[in-house]
Amino acid sequence: QVQLVASGGGLVQAGDSVRISCLASGRPLVGYRMGWFRQAPGKERVFLAAINWNGANTYYSDSVKGRFIISRDIPKNTVYLQMNNLKPEDTAVYSCAIGTAAGLAGAAGSYDYWGQGTQVTVSS
Repeated sequence: QVQLVASGGGLVQAGDSVRISCLASGRPLVGYRMGWFRQAPGKERVFLAAINWNGANTYYSDSVKGRFIISRDIPKNTVYLQMNNLKPEDTAVYSCAIGTAAGLAGAAGSYDYWGQGTQVTVSS
């Protein structure tokens, strides 16, 4: 069983940068795709970014491309999301997920394990 724990969120001001982390435990992540999603109050969960198992390929939604950077540390079983120039509309619960089989990086249904999420609140 894989467990994911996200951390690093909090209250920040518009224009700030934050890096959130997702630590995976239970099995090595070699071969697995990892992704970040977010869900704002009253809205659906949306895809942000994904990275393949060795970090060689990354994928971003148009809404965050150029501002957010996904990376992973394989020995530490951790994936990161560096978020720059944050805006109030970035306020949401950010969740990480693992996909164990081939699938669309941006499709929530292609991920098998989910973390509990970390809240990021951006004040104006």
